[in-house]
Amino acid sequence: MLFASSEYDSNLYYAVKFVVPDPFPFFQINGKKIILMSDLELGRAQKQAKVDEVLSYSDIQVKVKKAGIEKPGVADVTAFFLKSRKVSKVQVPDNFNLGLADALRKRGIKVTAKADPFFEDRVYKSNEEVRMITDSLRVTEGAIHRAEDLLRKSKIKGKKIFYQGQLVTSELIKRVINVAMMEKNCIGSHTIVASGNQGCDPHNEGTGPVWANQSLIVDVFPRSGDTFYYADITRTFVKGKASPALKAQYEAVKVAQEKGIEMVAPGVNGNAVHQTIQRDMESRGYRTERRNGVMVGFFHGTGHGLGLDVHEAPRVNSSDHVLKKGEVVTVEPGLYYPGVGAVRIEDLLVVTPTGHKNLTIYPKKLEIA
Repeated sequence: MLFASSEYDSNLYYAVKFVVPDPFPFFQINGKKIILMSDLELGRAQKQAKVDEVLSYSDIQVKVKKAGIEKPGVADVTAFFLKSRKVSKVQVPDNFNLGLADALRKRGIKVTAKADPFFEDRVYKSNEEVRMITDSLRVTEGAIHRAEDLLRKSKIKGKKIFYQGQLVTSELIKRVINVAMMEKNCIGSHTIVASGNQGCDPHNEGTGPVWANQSLIVDVFPRSGDTFYYADITRTFVKGKASPALKAQYEAVKVAQEKGIEMVAPGVNGNAVHQTIQRDMESRGYRTERRNGVMVGFFHGTGHGLGLDVHEAPRVNSSDHVLKKGEVVTVEPGLYYPGVGAVRIEDLLVVTPTGHKNLTIYPKKLEIA
């Protein structure tokens, strides 16, 4: 059972392939998918929802009233429906509404929670899902190209960068990227354009001037407004000339990422991929440690699954997970040293029967003249 809005809950959207902004009950009983819909959404659901039965919530509500409950709520309607189908226990996601779970228990329904992946098949992407993810990725790459083009046409004056007389800031570049994606109906949220030391905090979205001759992390992960599938890509740029230390850091990340990508295949433990990347960068002298209260080095996971959520199962990190055909994962190592700069490079891969396919085609080049 699920009770959520399919516009915001990816498990529910995966189940019904139908977008509704308000919560509604979903059941899968003996493999049969059933939803209870309000009068507002009933007609649309009957035409669009990929389910076996679409029932009127208000019709069941009337039956509950006749059974003696004057003002039936969601728990009353849901419990009545379940009992009418001779169901006494339900399995729900572990983010299920606690109040509703308690109310169902009071009405004699046993409720147990299951951790993600709630629908285990969600992890394994079909060819159609891979196509939709790739489509989102191509839109994202096009938007990054616009940002890179802006930087290429910009002029350096001292430590700052100007485009057509306007100061180049993180906000400006994010606007260029997000607008370019919106033109293709991909919606960017929390796009990262972080210059200099800001990039050393991996989820710092970036504010203020983009500095000349310093690292610039561009991490973009929009959701398609057409298919609801995400993309995710990170590139590191320098407008001007990178210092020798930053160039070496970039090369270390790039080589380590390439080694990790080469390993991705069915039967390979994601932890082994993560450790290979860690060891390779450490062998070049890039230690991960705390300095003056701040973490430096490579202190996050190598990657994550992606689909209807930007972060979903599986993870490619220090935990054990054996990669399987159909999984879509990122490989995104990084190195972060305030005073030198930040480098992160991220590609998106699908695990194939014999190895992997890298869905990302955007080039990896540090300096923009």
